[in-house]
Amino acid sequence: MGTAIEAAGLTDVGRTREHNEDFFLSDRELGLHVVCDGMGGHASGEVASRQAAETVREAVTRDPRFAADDPAGWEAGLREAITAANAFVHGGGGADHRKRGMGTTCTVLLLRGSRAVLAHVGDSRLYLARDGQIHQLSHDHTFVAEALRAGVITADQAADSPHGNVLTRAVGPQASVLVDTLPFDVIPGDTLLLCSDGLHQYVGPAGRELLDALAAGDFAGLPARLVDFANERGGDDNITALAVRMVAAPPNEEHRVSQKIADLATLRRIHLFCELSMRELSQLCACLESHVFAPEELIVEQGDVTDGLYVIVEGEVEVLRDEVKLASLATGAHFGEMALLNQRPRTATVRAKDHCRILQLPCQAFHGVVQHDQVVGVKVLWRLAQTLSLRLDEAYETPRQREHARTTLNFGLYPSPFDPT
Repeated sequence: MGTAIEAAGLTDVGRTREHNEDFFLSDRELGLHVVCDGMGGHASGEVASRQAAETVREAVTRDPRFAADDPAGWEAGLREAITAANAFVHGGGGADHRKRGMGTTCTVLLLRGSRAVLAHVGDSRLYLARDGQIHQLSHDHTFVAEALRAGVITADQAADSPHGNVLTRAVGPQASVLVDTLPFDVIPGDTLLLCSDGLHQYVGPAGRELLDALAAGDFAGLPARLVDFANERGGDDNITALAVRMVAAPPNEEHRVSQKIADLATLRRIHLFCELSMRELSQLCACLESHVFAPEELIVEQGDVTDGLYVIVEGEVEVLRDEVKLASLATGAHFGEMALLNQRPRTATVRAKDHCRILQLPCQAFHGVVQHDQVVGVKVLWRLAQTLSLRLDEAYETPRQREHARTTLNFGLYPSPFDPT
């Protein structure tokens, strides 16, 4: 993997447990980093966690999809690898009654160059620290976390719940398992942290303590500092911390990385996407298609039925209706959002004024994301509905209303119904 990536990990029994059922592996040649937190007692947990991690490593070593430069193939391969680990652990429990019910969490990061894929089951976590902020990229598969995401309980109720450690998914206890996956891009300076709940249970929702630890001191000593942090706060479970940092972009990917940085910065400024977490934005980014247009080149023609939303990352376009110029749109603007909702012909022509790079979010790809994660759809459609309501308002303004400007917030009167955390 070259010198662009550095990794360091440590696992510790903690202060109250007799055995360490956590297991981690970090294979820089494969680009594979795994944290598993076993459960089952009588040494079953440590067997399950090691078996799961080694099964994933074996799959990544032998499956030809991992030899190709294809994140979609890695994603499918990791999903199958964890499914195979589930069958292996479940079968081991069935063969030995003392190990019946054994299982493990499994959080896998495959990082090659600047492309990464997360595959995840359970309540171990993957965090991303970037530009002075920390983002949780994995979802906890626990009763409390799922109730919180569904809006059944509040954040305060979740913090006080006695059921915080009740898993809804794990590798091994059942004959089948549902695996979460997330492809995303990594940029220079990013630090990724895989950890068991023996560490993250002591971290507040904002993750400030983790961010401070990740930014302080030498990288090689980071896992030990995090283990000390958890032990100082009680250490009532096994503790594992595995940190991975991108020091520099691989030389053959510098141009791609710079484009991805520009793409993400542009998307975060667009009001349709401003509700999205880093995880949710990464889901959308994986669907985007990048197109380059020469000056005067046609992008969208009036009357055509074209697909999806367009976002201008570089350059400027002009919008015309019946050859009459309506507007110019520059970097950071978007058009075509109604195509996410209907297939009616375009009401205007859009042409590049100069060299342009534009991102397209195809309708079917957006619908696929929404089907997978309805919260993303609600957040985007909430913003879109606000925008369209103001346009409708303006369309029916009387001359008198136009003379007396009405003061409103940019995109609606109501504050967001979504918790910013």
